[in-house]
Amino acid sequence: MMGFSQAELAAFLPQLENVTRRAGDIAMAYFRPGARTTAAVSYKGGGSPVTEADFAVDRFLFDEMARLAPEAAWLSEETADTGARLERDALIIVDPIDGTHAFSRGDARWSVSIALVVGGRPVAGVIHAPALGETYIGARGLGAFLNAAPIRAPQRAEISGAALVAPRAIRDQLAASPQGFVMAPRTPSLALRLADIASGRHDIVVAAPNARDWDIAAADVILAEAGAMLSEPEGVALTYNRASLARDMLIAAPESLFDESLALAREALEGKL
Repeated sequence: MMGFSQAELAAFLPQLENVTRRAGDIAMAYFRPGARTTAAVSYKGGGSPVTEADFAVDRFLFDEMARLAPEAAWLSEETADTGARLERDALIIVDPIDGTHAFSRGDARWSVSIALVVGGRPVAGVIHAPALGETYIGARGLGAFLNAAPIRAPQRAEISGAALVAPRAIRDQLAASPQGFVMAPRTPSLALRLADIASGRHDIVVAAPNARDWDIAAADVILAEAGAMLSEPEGVALTYNRASLARDMLIAAPESLFDESLALAREALEGKL
């Protein structure tokens, strides 16, 4: 059984990337740039779409990860959850297609997101966006990478002028704040939206409440390895493999901007800006 030491993580990460890339190939067979997907689309209870591509990727990853990490429990957006995972120290968390709305209408900004969690924290993650030709990977103590090149979030000295992605509910408040934020476009895949901080495409992400662990687990370890932080309003590191999967408002930023970003997001949430 893997203990997920540094050496074991170093051996595991390329395997995880390979499996995620193959999962992306499965999804790409259904993707049509600028056009509706060839996959059959149905709708969940809350009205969000799910496609046969989501299910195909989910089945593939379930089988492959059972082989690569047999000691790890499984959590996926497209698999019914059970309490059995809570009894395991290791957990695989998967979003087969993060950004299904985008995928289904031919928008390239979707991803396959997968993370390994040990002891409540993600220790390895891959976010693969095959339609964009981009793959983020990261593992505890091993760094973060985009398309095999090391990345580190730019550590701005001040928050003024930072590029910010925020939900509609507080976007106008933040845009009007004295910091003079540059309001950046909102990528449909939350995993990609967060990971793009690690590569410096924008500086701060505020995400509305109700994201789920499969949206964020892989991005969490990639951000941490790139010198950035992700938390709920309490400002502490997120814990995974809990009974509840829903998240409060999320804030992500480079370490140099995190405290200020957190304070501003809290004020916006409370309507004090």
